[in-house]
Amino acid sequence: MKKKILNILKYVLFTSLGVGMFWLVYRDQDFTHIFNVLKNEVNYSWVALSLFLGLLSHISRTLRWKIALEPLGEKPKTSNTFITIMASYFMNLLLPRMGEFVRCGLLSKYEKIPFTKLFGTVVTERIVDVIMLFVLLLLMAILEMDKLIAFSDHNPGVVEKIQSMLSSPILWIAIILILGSVIFYVKISRKKGKENKITELLHEFGAGIKSILAMKRYKAYIFHTVFIWTMYFLMLYFYFFSLEFTRHLNIEAALTTFTMTSFSMVAPVQGGIGAWHFMAEQSLLLYGIESADGKLFALLAHSSTNIFVLILGAVCLIILPMVNRKPTPKTAESTEITES
Repeated sequence: MKKKILNILKYVLFTSLGVGMFWLVYRDQDFTHIFNVLKNEVNYSWVALSLFLGLLSHISRTLRWKIALEPLGEKPKTSNTFITIMASYFMNLLLPRMGEFVRCGLLSKYEKIPFTKLFGTVVTERIVDVIMLFVLLLLMAILEMDKLIAFSDHNPGVVEKIQSMLSSPILWIAIILILGSVIFYVKISRKKGKENKITELLHEFGAGIKSILAMKRYKAYIFHTVFIWTMYFLMLYFYFFSLEFTRHLNIEAALTTFTMTSFSMVAPVQGGIGAWHFMAEQSLLLYGIESADGKLFALLAHSSTNIFVLILGAVCLIILPMVNRKPTPKTAESTEITES
């Protein structure tokens, strides 16, 4: 009961935070005008193309996860892997950071793979994605340094928060203490000759993390990583063509907007709501797009992407038990008769 109440409180807190940030960004906007533009002035062919690229990225992420699991001797069904990934996106839109646990939990349930192994590979996956994010930032710094400086000048509060978060001694002390405790516990357990359940779980988790070092198809893993982020980037770039006032923007503008909005996803709110819109609007200001138009673009791109994910994720959650339903003895018997 207490756990349910805590989950409800978390959901209410994160939702309130997201709604509050969204309200701060859009409180002065004319929603009648926004809805009129969305109804009559959007080329939804480009929106559909962007969503299709998003689907390709999800399929690629599925294949990448399967590659990461190969060194562990695990070969889950592609269908189950894809469905659980989409279900995790759905859950992230309901409760931030819950998606990864749900994803590992569901695949563990239907494929009989230890949860800790799966979670270890997901941690590695997230580290790789963070590296890609900083590669993007470096690329932006090389190609659009003046825009990066301008963004920093216009939003000193945002930059300070990112810097303080990364340089916080509390963060690094916590990381060192956690890692130190894990290493100490494993060593003590080994000395005592006790391979208890916790040690076993830690070993499985470590194996999941280290799977990237043992994979034979590392070139395919790298390919899928680059492909996923390329699709993400092109999704945003193609959204530019759906509106008249962003159609003229070049690929550098897309790079700046994509990089800045990607950093907004660390905010503890569902789908980066509010934070994503703010970063998109501020990025587009650097390229001469008026604030109101930038907010309209952000609303279109963010809403389209997340509505698509919500629908697809909900469908995946519903069909997951169906595609894994074991045939009843009668069904199995009739199948055998038909085959013979």
